[in-house]
Amino acid sequence: MTFLRVIGLVMGAILLPGLASPALAAGTDMPSLVYDIGISIFVASIFAILFVRVKIPSIAAFLVCGILIGPIGIKLITQPENIETIAELGFILLLFMIGMEIDLRRMLRSGKMIIATGLLQYPLTVFFGILAGKALAWLGVSTVGDTYDALYFGLFIAGSSTLLVIKLFQERYELDTEPGRIALGILVFQDFWAIIVIILQPSFAAPELTPVLYTMLAIALLAIVSYSLAKSLVPLVFRWLSKEPQMMLVGALGWCFAIVFIGLGFEYVGDFIFGEGKHMSVATGMSALIAGLTVATLPYSREIVAKVGIVRDFFITLFFVGLGMSVPPIDGIEVILIAVALAFFAIISRQIIFFPLLYFTGGDQRHAEVASIRLAQISEFGLVISYLGTQYGHISSEFASAIIFAFIITALLTPTLYKYAYGIHRWMAPFLQAIGFKEPEQGTVDTEREFDLVLLGFHRVASSLLHDIAKNNPDLLPRILVIDFNVHLHPAIRKLGVSVRYGDLSNDEILVHAGVGKAKVVVSTIPDDILRGTNNRELVEVVRRINKDAVVIANAEELSSAQEVYNSGADYVYMGRINTARTLEEIIVRTMDGALSDYRREQEELHGRHHERSEILK
Repeated sequence: MTFLRVIGLVMGAILLPGLASPALAAGTDMPSLVYDIGISIFVASIFAILFVRVKIPSIAAFLVCGILIGPIGIKLITQPENIETIAELGFILLLFMIGMEIDLRRMLRSGKMIIATGLLQYPLTVFFGILAGKALAWLGVSTVGDTYDALYFGLFIAGSSTLLVIKLFQERYELDTEPGRIALGILVFQDFWAIIVIILQPSFAAPELTPVLYTMLAIALLAIVSYSLAKSLVPLVFRWLSKEPQMMLVGALGWCFAIVFIGLGFEYVGDFIFGEGKHMSVATGMSALIAGLTVATLPYSREIVAKVGIVRDFFITLFFVGLGMSVPPIDGIEVILIAVALAFFAIISRQIIFFPLLYFTGGDQRHAEVASIRLAQISEFGLVISYLGTQYGHISSEFASAIIFAFIITALLTPTLYKYAYGIHRWMAPFLQAIGFKEPEQGTVDTEREFDLVLLGFHRVASSLLHDIAKNNPDLLPRILVIDFNVHLHPAIRKLGVSVRYGDLSNDEILVHAGVGKAKVVVSTIPDDILRGTNNRELVEVVRRINKDAVVIANAEELSSAQEVYNSGADYVYMGRINTARTLEEIIVRTMDGALSDYRREQEELHGRHHERSEILK
């Protein structure tokens, strides 16, 4: 019996009795809401297992699950009020958790490239999307012919998926790379822009200044109230709750709904102060977002995020399953065509808007292109905006369905685009070069000059190494050459008195002409997990062909690969995990002897305190 047949029989045995009575499922006293939530979670778990098995993002599984069990599927859930309850509950808690994870301080500390691109990318992409929507309407596509459709078309393609992108960067340990930092910075700004859209969304139908000002005033007042409570009363409450860790989750969710209720209560404040009909209430999603933003500033924020994270996937599942349920019957192929158009223009906008902005604000061609490719999907915030757009009556249910299908399409493409981003860039590089997007100059390093030490790549190990050399052997600095493609770090490296040259380590010609052939010592400090287009074994082979006399030091991550790097010609292979373990062993032994404080004092006297090191990479 096949696995799918077993699943089908199990689902049939569990679900079919419930179809006889949607009010009291399976003849029991189970309320229909509890039954519907249970069905949603059960079926979503099966789809998630299947989708993850074939490496398809789980959010797509939740949306497909909602479509299957909803009104246009096998109708396991047919009561609209239950669908709305599930989606609204998930929506409130999803925005609460998004608010807790938005780091405004990180956004303000971002470099010029990310700040400039973050501020310009969203509105420019919205404008591009409006033009695309207008063009489709002109071509006779009726689904985007209504008043707000072109605007929403732009809003949907302007953001990228924080959940999908960050998850992929974390799984591959690339969040700390240059494309990772660029993507994270852009995503933070996109979330900020999406918040502004959600604030303005209720006034789309009547774009008058006065209602917008009342809405902004209410949001500002709620933010002040929330922040004041978060700084005064809430820390005291969480200090009490911290004695019972399991209560931290209850307290966090209670805080979320307290701010939601306060925001709704502002309607009466507005009526009392300004007269009836001023609509000063704050939408539930915005209130939840404010609650998350303010509670994230508390000393207990890490514990709260950890506790809320336990149930995060549960509520994310409910929200996206609820969205899938809201998809109406599809009459004709036009909805699918709009979904494909949305996905197409979302991907194209990354090349027309994202890449040029990143490039002209200081990014190099490779990093700008890789980050743009990896951000080529529709944001889950777009689904939130779509959900609200249907509630406000701005867009049709058919257009909202197209958004969901477009999200699924781009979500399915995201893992492939992420994996092959560097390969796509190598394929596109000649064309980009031909139309004016030049790679950075390789530098003015004298090719006839001999260097005592050449560092292949520059990451955290190289940053710490240069700091220690500058402290203990400063005379060596002028005789060091760094070859790396992260041009943003080059000025800081040169400031130390070290020569630096732009170069892709996967390009043999770069190493031939960079001065590696005359170096006395060549060190590869980048692990294979971060290298693209090459690895330490191949680097050692190339260096050994260029320079037979140099001492070559490389690194390995896997125990089995260390011998391979030696066989390629390395004189020494260091493994960070082993060096760290040896140091940690010494720390543990000293701790067992009761001499940890002495060890720490010795190390700080010898090497200084870690937080006081002025490294290039912090």
